[in-house]
Amino acid sequence: MTSQAARSHMSIGEVLGLLRAEFPDVTISKIRFLEGEGLIEPERSPSGYRKFSHLNVEQLRFILREQRDHYLPLRVIKDKMAESFGRPHAVQDAQEVRLSRAELLEAAGLDEETLTELEDYGLLAPTARRYDEDALKIARSVGALARFGLHARHLRAVRAAAEREAGLVEQTVAPILKRRKPGAIGEADEVARELSALLLDLHAALLRTGVRSVLGR
Repeated sequence: MTSQAARSHMSIGEVLGLLRAEFPDVTISKIRFLEGEGLIEPERSPSGYRKFSHLNVEQLRFILREQRDHYLPLRVIKDKMAESFGRPHAVQDAQEVRLSRAELLEAAGLDEETLTELEDYGLLAPTARRYDEDALKIARSVGALARFGLHARHLRAVRAAAEREAGLVEQTVAPILKRRKPGAIGEADEVARELSALLLDLHAALLRTGVRSVLGR
């Protein structure tokens, strides 16, 4: 047994080292993604660093084997993990948000004119006359940005960037869907989620870099 395996907790880099012998393609971003999806729950140090237990490592091995050998989507793996590790049943998805126009206006604190402007500029749109959770987040974000003098017409570049990033995700998952093998849809869904998370991290880092440049820091 290696010295790192004998310790009660490991860093994410040490966990990566333990897994790569069997899963050479696994990355730190992949481990963070699985954590973000609620499949593992490493402890955190007071300074915020992840502290992985031996159970976390076994859970990661279980997840990666199920994906590699059986092409299972994450929601199915969550259920199997609950049975295999004796944990509470997989966390259920939050109740779907389906708001009427009036409910969205109240929940987001917007007026009718602002919501109409958001729709005119293509920043959000109802489905079957209802607004989902993402529409609510967009509405709330725009409402907060308005305090700084930024309105829907100023955010077209943000929408365009998001559409281009969505195009990158589409290009990546399209070959997976074309294979038509068992579990292809689940695999494509997982890849799309992971790639989206990585693009968000990249976008945030680039934005921070740009802001530092503006401030001369």
